[in-house]
Amino acid sequence: MEIIKQFKALSDPTRLRLLFILEHFELNVNEIVSVVNMVQSGVSRHLKILLEAGLLVSRKDGSFMYYTTNKKGYNRELAVLACRQLESDPVFQEDLARTQQCITLRKNKSRRFFKTAAPRWDRLKKQILGNFNPTLVFEPHLQDASIIADLGCGTGEMLAALLDSGKKTLIGVDVSPEMLEQARLRLPESSNLELRIGELEHLPMREQEADAALMSMVLYHVSEPEKAIQEVYRVLNPGGLFLLVDFLKHNQEQIKDIIGGVWLGFTRRQISGWMDRTGFNLKHIESYPVEKTLTLNFYLAQK
Repeated sequence: MEIIKQFKALSDPTRLRLLFILEHFELNVNEIVSVVNMVQSGVSRHLKILLEAGLLVSRKDGSFMYYTTNKKGYNRELAVLACRQLESDPVFQEDLARTQQCITLRKNKSRRFFKTAAPRWDRLKKQILGNFNPTLVFEPHLQDASIIADLGCGTGEMLAALLDSGKKTLIGVDVSPEMLEQARLRLPESSNLELRIGELEHLPMREQEADAALMSMVLYHVSEPEKAIQEVYRVLNPGGLFLLVDFLKHNQEQIKDIIGGVWLGFTRRQISGWMDRTGFNLKHIESYPVEKTLTLNFYLAQK
């Protein structure tokens, strides 16, 4: 019986620790090993048992395998119940603190990349995009938006185009001080434009502050994409639009040497699943081939 397999999977203290941290974060095996301080073979054995019980799911990204709890399985309530019982245990809280350190290391790696790449970012991006211009994809959907947030605005290329296209209130957000400095050099002084520093997982914006939110080739840099999408939902007005362009999942790890990134793109199912769980209504998906045999997907969603 399947229920017996699930209870057996949860009957081990180490597997409960793994379930708890993977309920909160998606991690690869090396990161999990560093959190629970076990040899990799032991961790892999416990992960296999949780996977076979349907309590975890895995995905391969480049040379790494990532794990998280199964958010769609019929036994979802069992995992939630188990994790809820463990919340006050100091051992599990210590695991969460160590896991957060792993996520911080990921973020710091991205920030180091942009610290050096910011002055040449437009040229680096051109190597991948070629003649593709995401602004031309976004603009037809922004006619009714008065306040637009460019999340991960980088060097301000899209903000500059939107400033030229009409009197909109624009908010640019980026985590990199160096990228924002490049944006300030590019953009004119304007009462309709504000640049803010902050993480996409913790946007420096009020609830329901924007009519439209844009992300262009940004999500693949974010350690926790679903949290970023939840933040977009928070800052949009009811009926507001979320316009996202990002890479279709690929296996070209060398692309990270050009434009950095945490992820090797996303499947349509990943993006649509995150949007659906957040509460977005996904209205349209369109694909665009770019350089290096890569593909960009455009997603249009509404709150």
